[in-house]
Amino acid sequence: MYFDSHAHYDFKPFDEDRDKLLGQVLPAAGVELILNVGTNMKSCRDSINLAKKYDYIYASVGIHPHNVKDMDKDGIQQLADMTLEPKVVAIGEIGLDYHYDFSPRDIQRKRFEEQLQLALDLQLPVIVHCREAHDDVLSILKNSGAGEKVGGVLHCFSGDAALAQKYFNLGWHIGIGGVVTYKNAGSLRDVAAMTPQERLLIETDCPYLSPEPCRGGRNDSSYLKHIVEKIAGIWGISHDKAAEISTNNAKRLFNINYTKA
Repeated sequence: MYFDSHAHYDFKPFDEDRDKLLGQVLPAAGVELILNVGTNMKSCRDSINLAKKYDYIYASVGIHPHNVKDMDKDGIQQLADMTLEPKVVAIGEIGLDYHYDFSPRDIQRKRFEEQLQLALDLQLPVIVHCREAHDDVLSILKNSGAGEKVGGVLHCFSGDAALAQKYFNLGWHIGIGGVVTYKNAGSLRDVAAMTPQERLLIETDCPYLSPEPCRGGRNDSSYLKHIVEKIAGIWGISHDKAAEISTNNAKRLFNINYTKA
């Protein structure tokens, strides 16, 4: 059974078949749990609504660095209010993105710090997006205390083993998705090989980053089997054991006690 620790089923590519996919296809494919991750205020609300509709879906709320330029003075309070929903289990997707710089970097850092403080106040784990900004992300995590006090996951990890170790030293997890199956992703497979088994989460980031052999099309949680198969091979364990380990890691991090009936 699989736990997709990072998905975006509220996004437009799922508009035509969302209900069929979530109601029938994914449960039949062995998907036990999904964390639908917020990226802006609407996405957070939509994630909560999906969690209310489907018992195996949970939600996180947070403003992606691309979108923090649009946060107003009441943004943090709006997020705090959303966390009153019982199936909101994390703050995210938050962080820094210095590749696209869709939001000014000073605003990205300010909003990241504010949302980390919210996570600290509420004692909720964090889902971090980082692109070409690891020095600042690590510094902010350490200075805020959130790195060690609430924990979290570096989503869609793309760094090397030395960088991964810095997050492990904070007690953090890394999320690995479809990229690990790509032919040119040897560095990420090296990271997976040195990752403590209790520190790895699997994710799709769907609708993006479909694994081989599905690369190029829309991603969904039924493709987790390809990611788990690759991880299992790297670790030298069975597919079922790798799925069990990653599922239990995510349940523990996000404090989810759900068991499929």
